[in-house]
Amino acid sequence: MGPSNRREREKEALRIRILDAARYLFARDGYDAVTMRAIAERIEYSPRTIYLHFADKEDLVRELCRHDFQAFGTGMARAAKVQDPVERIKAIGIAYARFGVENKNHYRLMFMTDSPDYEGKGDEEWKGNPEVDAYAFLLGTAQEAIAAGRLRVPDAELATQTLWAGVHGVISLDIAKGDAIGCSTPLGV
Repeated sequence: MGPSNRREREKEALRIRILDAARYLFARDGYDAVTMRAIAERIEYSPRTIYLHFADKEDLVRELCRHDFQAFGTGMARAAKVQDPVERIKAIGIAYARFGVENKNHYRLMFMTDSPDYEGKGDEEWKGNPEVDAYAFLLGTAQEAIAAGRLRVPDAELATQTLWAGVHGVISLDIAKGDAIGCSTPLGV
């Protein structure tokens, strides 16, 4: 390994530090309250250093979202391997809950923090992909379970919204209250 490999590893390590600091600050303070200067102070670098990695705050948030939703999608990819649609719905819920419990700052930023809406801004590859569009994946699974007569509800969209809201609510409470909701371990997942 030569010096260029070391420099690349150091550059990537700094990029990850920037993303982690930004994620923490956005989750704690909200998108509008966080500045590039605040992120730089958190990692003890100058703001100029951050601009070597990201064009602006929107670029940084876009990268955070892309990175975090891809990590979230890893659990969904495992759930996609479950053949039975009802069991797959359970696996989706467990993957969702596990991600939220194990990645609280990621989850806060992704699902509990106001941030710019990037809908229609060049992320077409995300739409319909189970690994990055978990809601569409759950909806498709609910439709499959209804068609197979395994889920007795008249409306897949309503079932999906109910399931999604239920798991999101439990995760949000867990994040807000910690073990105060009566779990000996966070949600036991």
